[in-house]
Amino acid sequence: MDRLAAIRFNNGAKSYYFSTTLDLVKGDKVVVETIRGLELGEVIADLKDMSEFNLNTELKSVKRRANRADLEVYEINKIKAEKAFQICKEIVDESGLDMRMISCEYTLDASKVIFMYTADERVDFRELLKKLASVFKCRIELRQIGPRDKAKVIGGLGTCGLPLCCNSFLGEFDGVSINMAKNQLLAINIDKISGACGRLLCCLKYEDEAYTDLKKKFPKIGSKINYDGKSVKVVGLNVISDLVKIDDNGNISFIGLDEIEKEKPHNNKPRKEEREFNKKPRYKEVSKKDQNTDSQTKTAAPKKENTNKKESSKQKSGHRPHYNHKRTQNQKGNTTNGRS
Repeated sequence: MDRLAAIRFNNGAKSYYFSTTLDLVKGDKVVVETIRGLELGEVIADLKDMSEFNLNTELKSVKRRANRADLEVYEINKIKAEKAFQICKEIVDESGLDMRMISCEYTLDASKVIFMYTADERVDFRELLKKLASVFKCRIELRQIGPRDKAKVIGGLGTCGLPLCCNSFLGEFDGVSINMAKNQLLAINIDKISGACGRLLCCLKYEDEAYTDLKKKFPKIGSKINYDGKSVKVVGLNVISDLVKIDDNGNISFIGLDEIEKEKPHNNKPRKEEREFNKKPRYKEVSKKDQNTDSQTKTAAPKKENTNKKESSKQKSGHRPHYNHKRTQNQKGNTTNGRS
C-alpha cells in the first residue's frame, strides 16, 4: 500500500511529498526524481497513510533507498559543484555581465548543473550558456533568485543570534508589512526591523495576531481615560506588562490596566441650551383660515400683474380704445392711418 513520505533536499527548510511502498523511517536517504532530475533526499518524518489526505494530483514515487554508491556520488558532486562555481564566476567576469553568482548544484547523475545568481535587471546570458556548455559538457540551468532566496540558500545568523528562519524551518515566505511593526509598537527603524536579506524580518508575522488580540482590552493611544478622578491622555502601551503610559498635564507615568476607571454612562438628559432651543417654535403655526386667505391672495396676484402689464403695453404703443381703425381720406385725397 502506498504511503506518504516527506522528503527534504540539501538540508533545506522546505519539504516535498512523494509516495512510496518502501518501509522507510525518519532519517533515511532516498533517491527520487524531480523536475531537475535525479536527486538525493532525506526522509524528515514518519510515513503517513495516503487515505488521511485528499490529494487532487498524483505524487511521484520514491525510486529507491540510497546505497553507498549514491552517497559517494553525492559527495563527489559537491566537490565538482565548488569547482564549477569558480569557473562560472571567471567566465561571467570575462563576459562583463552584471550577475552575482550565489551557488552551484549538480544533480545526482551529473547530467545537469544549476547555477543560481542575483541581478538588478534581466540579463541576456545566451552567450554565457554556450561557453558554459562547452566547458561542462552537460545541461546548464541559470536561475535568477531574489534577496530572500539568496539568504535562504546561503544561510547565516539573525539579529537574535539564531540561524535564519528561512534557512532552518520556513518552507514558504509569508507577506510581511510595516503595519505589523506598528501593531507591535516597535520603533520604525528600518535597520533594526530588516533581516539579512535587506527585507522586513519574517518574524514580525509570528506575534502579530497575538498583539492584535491583546490590544483589544487596552485603550487606544491618544484617547482620554479617567484616572484618579481626572481625565488623562494615553500616550503609550506596554502590552506584555499590562501597563498604560499616561500624560497628566506634562507628568508622564505608567499605570496598570486594572487602575483605569471605567467611564460612567453618559446622561441622556439634554443640556440647558438644548432644552431652551427645543422650547422655541421653529416654524410659525398657521391656521386653516389663514391658509385659505393666503392661497387666495397668491392666486389673485398673478392676474393683477397680467392686467397691469397689458395696460402698460397699451400706453406705450399709443393705443386708444375709441379709435376707429377704418382708413379715412383727407381733403387732398391721400389715405392716412388716422394721423394728420
